[in-house]
Amino acid sequence: MDNGIARSEDGPEERGAAGSRPTETNLTLKPLVPGMRWLLFIAAVLVFLAGFQLFVFTGQTATHFAWTIVNPLAAAFLGGAYWAAVAIEALAGRQALWANARIAVPAVLIFTVLTLVTTLLHLGKFHLGAKFAAGTQFVTWAWIAIYALVPLLMLIVLIRQARVHGTDPPRSARLPRWLYVLLGVQAAVLVGFGIALFIAPGQTAPLWPWKLTTLVAQATAAWLIALGVAAGQALIERDARRLLPASVGYLLLAILELIALGRYPHQFRWGSAAGVIYLMFLGTILLAGVAGLSRGLRPSFGPAVGNQRPSLPSQTP
Repeated sequence: MDNGIARSEDGPEERGAAGSRPTETNLTLKPLVPGMRWLLFIAAVLVFLAGFQLFVFTGQTATHFAWTIVNPLAAAFLGGAYWAAVAIEALAGRQALWANARIAVPAVLIFTVLTLVTTLLHLGKFHLGAKFAAGTQFVTWAWIAIYALVPLLMLIVLIRQARVHGTDPPRSARLPRWLYVLLGVQAAVLVGFGIALFIAPGQTAPLWPWKLTTLVAQATAAWLIALGVAAGQALIERDARRLLPASVGYLLLAILELIALGRYPHQFRWGSAAGVIYLMFLGTILLAGVAGLSRGLRPSFGPAVGNQRPSLPSQTP
């Protein structure tokens, strides 16, 4: 990519008052602040560890996780979601520009807040107290501390990020119309069903294709709502290059959840309407991930918006 402002899909080349092509001195791009970058990297490490506990030690949550998940498919689903989030957060943290990392932040913030609420609502089911091994108690206290601190830190850093001067680069990789429709449906269904599952797990959990306890239902709902928020954010961004972290995460999510089904097929209600809808959901996640990734990686003559380091703008104190 070149270093100036070149032709993009939004229109012809822009020129300055004297007819010359504008350079980076005419347009200051908003960078990703170091605090947000490191918070995303740290979050990526934490979700990798949680995913390892759930996706690898699926049947050992009584000793290796913060609470016991009896249904292994439920544990594997959560573990796959955590591992997919590794890609989203780590790739977002590698971006130079705020516009290219922004897709990860609202979803992470919403997820951590909802998971904290779930934890506080069901604290009595967590592995706390002398009857649990010291290592298990440590994992549980670490879980509580992480979900208490991360939302607060993200809000603080987000305020700092908002105070940085600069602008977003022009959009250079528009999404196809059918993908807008697909993302809109995903956002509406995931947020709507996720809220219902979170607020009324007893009434909504039977609509899920495998058995869920109240605690696991609300933990699952946190993921569904976060995915819906990410889909809604994608509609706002309207640029495949800004969605690359989420596209990779989507692709991984679909693959990992299919692996989970392959590991525990007997826990899945294959002949039910819920089972069919779930498989269709995974298909749309896979399709959106592949489409977003292929367009986001496609060479273009758009502005240099990748991992190139912009010159830092002045920041308010």
